[in-house]
Amino acid sequence: MKLATLRDGTRDGTLLVVSKDLKRAVKADHIAPTLQDALDDWEYVLPLLNQIEINSTNRGFDLDARQLMAPLPRAHQFADGSAYLIHAELIMRSQKRDLPPEMKKEPLMYQGCSAPLLGPCDDIAVASEDHAIDLEMELGVITGDVPMGVDKDKAGEQIRLLVLLNDVSLRALVAADLAKGFGFFHSKPPSSFAPVAVTPDELGEAWDGRRVHGPVRAWVNGELLGEPDAGSDMQFDFPRLIAHAAKTRPLGAGAIVGSGTVSNRDRKKGAGCLFERRAEEILKDGKAKTPFLKFGDRVRIEMLGPDGRSVFGAIDQVIVQAT
Repeated sequence: MKLATLRDGTRDGTLLVVSKDLKRAVKADHIAPTLQDALDDWEYVLPLLNQIEINSTNRGFDLDARQLMAPLPRAHQFADGSAYLIHAELIMRSQKRDLPPEMKKEPLMYQGCSAPLLGPCDDIAVASEDHAIDLEMELGVITGDVPMGVDKDKAGEQIRLLVLLNDVSLRALVAADLAKGFGFFHSKPPSSFAPVAVTPDELGEAWDGRRVHGPVRAWVNGELLGEPDAGSDMQFDFPRLIAHAAKTRPLGAGAIVGSGTVSNRDRKKGAGCLFERRAEEILKDGKAKTPFLKFGDRVRIEMLGPDGRSVFGAIDQVIVQAT
């Protein structure tokens, strides 16, 4: 099942059930007004949502991604990990640093901006190009209620939905954030999300209960940046990331846990962000050539299933100057 949120002038929008081809949708607010309401009472709501049939042309309305907010427009928690070690290794090598041994044992994680979360076609507003604007293509899960200290082998039972996101990063602000000792803050503005969140069964064989398999593709101004496989080289799977996030606190229904930048050791698959591309250039030629994003640039991120259909729909956004 694919779920989305219709922009209706309220903070949390209206819950939609979306057809498999992403072309049509039906309002589901008679079952649950919003996606958060659905997650709060998931065991009761899920069977009712599954009864909605919208793949025939006489049900629902034609869907335009520009009508949509993020599937979960504001979340109680957004914890973003770093599950692909090659991403950190590549960047650290370009900075003549070694990957700390502890990073191979336990995932990095930061608490990101959980409200607002941007819709698939919302502009990415940034104050200045000098902030070194970057994209990061990621997958994420939306959880049910996760108890504190959950075992990593049990954590996967609380995965309700999967999402595709762009974890926007302002690279020029990272050093100042980290120097203060409290981690990312100003360098991590609101992230943006693909049109729909999907139940795990919607992925078929691409979902093994721990990882999503298949290429995620990102384009900048129509040029392919990378197409790494999300299942390959994921050192810390989603249950492991959830368990790490819940080590000292419970996670409420509707918590989002991100994978970090999807990245492969096979560098022929390209980069998952501009920072990776620039690191490759430094290692090869001694200096970075690829620019960070500028105002007017367009970013597109999408994942296709084995049948060639878009799984989550596309993130398709323009970088603009904040006013």
